[in-house]
Amino acid sequence: MSKSSIAFSERYPAKLVVPVVDALALASAGVVAYWVRFGTVDLHERYALAIAIMVLLVILLNVMQGAYTRWRITRISTLLGKLLMVWMVVAILAASIIYFAHAADRYSRLWVGFTLLTSFAISGGARILAQFLLRQARRRGLGRRPVFMVGPGDQLIRVARGMRASPAEGYSIAGVARLSDNPDTSTLHGLSQRISRSGAREVWICVPLEMGSVVRSILFALRDLTAEIRFIPDFQDMRLLNHQMSEVAGRLAIDLSVTPIDGMARITKRLEDLVLGVIFFTISLPVCIIIAVLLKLQSPGPVLFKQYRMGVNGKHFKVYKFRSMEVHNEESGQVTQATRGDPRVTPLGAFLRSTSLDELPQFYNVLQGRMSIVGPRPHALVHNDYYKELVESYMKRHKVKPGITGWAQVNGLRGATETVEKMEKRVEHDLWYIDNWSIWLDLRIIALTIIKGFRGPNAY
Repeated sequence: MSKSSIAFSERYPAKLVVPVVDALALASAGVVAYWVRFGTVDLHERYALAIAIMVLLVILLNVMQGAYTRWRITRISTLLGKLLMVWMVVAILAASIIYFAHAADRYSRLWVGFTLLTSFAISGGARILAQFLLRQARRRGLGRRPVFMVGPGDQLIRVARGMRASPAEGYSIAGVARLSDNPDTSTLHGLSQRISRSGAREVWICVPLEMGSVVRSILFALRDLTAEIRFIPDFQDMRLLNHQMSEVAGRLAIDLSVTPIDGMARITKRLEDLVLGVIFFTISLPVCIIIAVLLKLQSPGPVLFKQYRMGVNGKHFKVYKFRSMEVHNEESGQVTQATRGDPRVTPLGAFLRSTSLDELPQFYNVLQGRMSIVGPRPHALVHNDYYKELVESYMKRHKVKPGITGWAQVNGLRGATETVEKMEKRVEHDLWYIDNWSIWLDLRIIALTIIKGFRGPNAY
């Protein structure tokens, strides 16, 4: 890749170029599909209109889920996953529009399918090729942006390690300046001269939050420089969730604890829950009927155990499980976790708990929209009150809907939590899931749940 092509990509941001690529991919695929189906490239106006609508939908959906930002340094699997989801939604919307407009006889299904498949292949291939070429160019030193870093020594080391671990981002170190908590005027003046001589195109101010007041002094000292200046605060001792920059009410904001499952992602996850929930609910219905009959025959009491749990954003909802214990009374405000060999657990209940079949009624909670198939397991309310004071970031689990299975569960963290350390480990896995959520991660967790089976050493 030439230096001129690198310069072009910097002058015209990729987030503006990529939508054009998607539009061209759909347009060219539509023309080719029309030629394959009808033997001519002279599109009928209704097919041209369909292409225009699909282009608008693809660009809109990609913008909504942020697929046009930082795509050059995003993993290929994540890129293709987002792209596939957009094309699937467009396919569903296109089919729905054609159906409800009673236009099925006016559009070729072969054309629609061929257009979407081919355009997806072109758009995905273009991203893969562009990433490959950019990485190759940057490994050879082309297009690198020299950076001058300013801040305390330990923070500079962490940022430098991160830079070297991500060579594809195209940055190199032009110089460093270690600062104390309160740099004097002469130090700041010398800093400006050093940066000017270094030829750096960017200045990164890497300081912890408690040194935030120094940032203004540094900015004033560098007022005569044309280099781009970035503030990289240190959150080393803080447990963050989906941290990024955003704009709120016209003001720049640093998101410290925000769910990534919002906007288009929330719609996508709800569609996933509805589709898979209906399938699993239908498959499990005969098993649920057999379990209900056996429960009635074995011991007196209700078939279902109902208890309020905390859902997304702290809202309470009633969770459903098959009753696995003899009917008993607990002291007010107390929930005693089941232990191995617990006398309250019935023989059938022990089997249901060890195989997790007692959780099957929660597919109804999923269809209600109160739970998700994949997510942090909902805990008893009294356990929330107890652990939220002991485990940092415990309540961040409730930024998403609770799930029937989750990342913690497929990693063996299920059952009773007798120690705070066990709960900390579970919370750590739950927060990792929330911070790294994707449709593919959900499918992976579901597959692992099925492959590993529902049994586990901690299920009793």
